[in-house]
Amino acid sequence: MRHVPIDMVQPGNVLARSIYTADGRPLLNKDVQLTVGMLSTLRRLGVTMMYIQDKRFQDVVVEEVVSEETRREALGNLAVAVQCIQGGKEFDTKVMSQTTSGIIDELIKNKNVLVNLSDIRTVDNRLFVHSLNVCILSLVVGINMRFNRNQLADLAIGALFHDIGKVEAPESVKKSEEADLPNGLSQDEKHTWRGYKRLRKKNDISIVAAHCALQHHESLDGTGYPRGLKDDEIHQFAKIVAVANEYDKLISGDEDRMPMLPHEATELLMSLAGKKFDREVVIQFLRAVAVFPTGMSVRLDTGQVGVVVGQHKGLPTRPVVRVFTKEDGEWESHNVKEVDLAQETTVFIKKVLQE
Repeated sequence: MRHVPIDMVQPGNVLARSIYTADGRPLLNKDVQLTVGMLSTLRRLGVTMMYIQDKRFQDVVVEEVVSEETRREALGNLAVAVQCIQGGKEFDTKVMSQTTSGIIDELIKNKNVLVNLSDIRTVDNRLFVHSLNVCILSLVVGINMRFNRNQLADLAIGALFHDIGKVEAPESVKKSEEADLPNGLSQDEKHTWRGYKRLRKKNDISIVAAHCALQHHESLDGTGYPRGLKDDEIHQFAKIVAVANEYDKLISGDEDRMPMLPHEATELLMSLAGKKFDREVVIQFLRAVAVFPTGMSVRLDTGQVGVVVGQHKGLPTRPVVRVFTKEDGEWESHNVKEVDLAQETTVFIKKVLQE
């Protein structure tokens, strides 16, 4: 399979990974042959990247730290929780704790696999996918930092619900949540307080999990919000969620900003380490994320063009690349060669190709 921009996908290409709705139901199943109408619908839904089948890379499998089944279940349970909030009802925290427990189990089992964030986002599933990704990324950092099970459980809930304050509730509920907030807060600042209050209402959600919602936009240098906290005033869990949140936002983009490629996003995070973000958290984060995800097309500094087909834990910038010699516009299969950048230490990825 290959990971390509939707503008490079042609009618007749076969989808290599399913696309899901906000509640985890299949929108398009893998192995479906894409049509003009399907591609038009996907563009309208905001899809920018997708996996397609390619006979040259039939053996390439994107290793997942969390199974597709678990992700679908988590998205579905998160959607139910959001619907409860929108209806002014209480959501079931026990179900969400069971969901995050399953995620933790799989992450511990797959702790030697680099994270490839490969969900295909649409307008309706964006918040859900973002929340789940932030949860997974935060937990990977927590595992690398040797958190115990109870700490991971609190971090998981805090990360999964870090943006719960963005969910629109009935007006009467919002008025109650915002009754004692400081004057002059922006909507961005209000969502952190709303999220904190919604989680604090739950007796079985810890205060440190609630502080992930409140503090994930705080910065080490005091320039963040809502309270302008500095360094040690910010809880460690919130520092982790802040990095995971920023990375996922960077690679997904929004209506005001084009998505960054993973290597661009990681470079930006490195530049902000020790200023906006905790340096140790950034270091542990970068050790766990595939800087050049499997399925991505790249050009090496040797001039060779290929696709990333393998990863090395601990060496996220040195993947395995399958390269080809291209003659007269045709790929020559007999010229295939795999370059392991962990072994070929003088060869580097020069450019990511959006083709």
